[in-house]
Amino acid sequence: MSEFNSLAGRLLIAMPGIGDPRFEHAVILICAHGPDHAMGLRLNMPREGLALADVLDRMDMPAPDGAERTRVLDGGPVDTERGFVLHSDDIRINDASLTVVGGVELTATREILAALSDPAIAPRKAVLALGYAGWDKGQLESELRDNVWLVADADETLIFDQDLDRKWEKALKTLGVDPAFIAQTGGTA
Repeated sequence: MSEFNSLAGRLLIAMPGIGDPRFEHAVILICAHGPDHAMGLRLNMPREGLALADVLDRMDMPAPDGAERTRVLDGGPVDTERGFVLHSDDIRINDASLTVVGGVELTATREILAALSDPAIAPRKAVLALGYAGWDKGQLESELRDNVWLVADADETLIFDQDLDRKWEKALKTLGVDPAFIAQTGGTA
């Protein structure tokens, strides 16, 4: 029996021609990965027409300065109205925060939204995503065997980088890959 290798805390970088328009040029942080499932958040797709201020307003919470310019991410196609906050580890909600990778926590509670609305206790860095990407048992492993994704180390700088348009290229470059040299389709020998 082989040992399971979790990808939690790693990045998935979509290969060109992935075949699913929801994931073209996607950069996904895997937040949880076990033998029966995987869950991640897309880090480079803004939710059109939605800012942090809008979400806080819906939750009857005050919006801090700049919240109207803080984009909310489209975390993935599953449970698209559920919010997930990736944030620096200077704040942690007991029994609700999950360490994803060194320095980065995932929390999906009203308490973390309240922290985002209060500059006195807000985390140093944070991003709100609605929805998530999910895989059933063996699905992600199958996609990896089919070369749908590249896997890279995640770090706080890339996770919280606000340049969403270039995040895919930046993620590839962490692997030493120039996006201009990636084939859109595979060949046969």
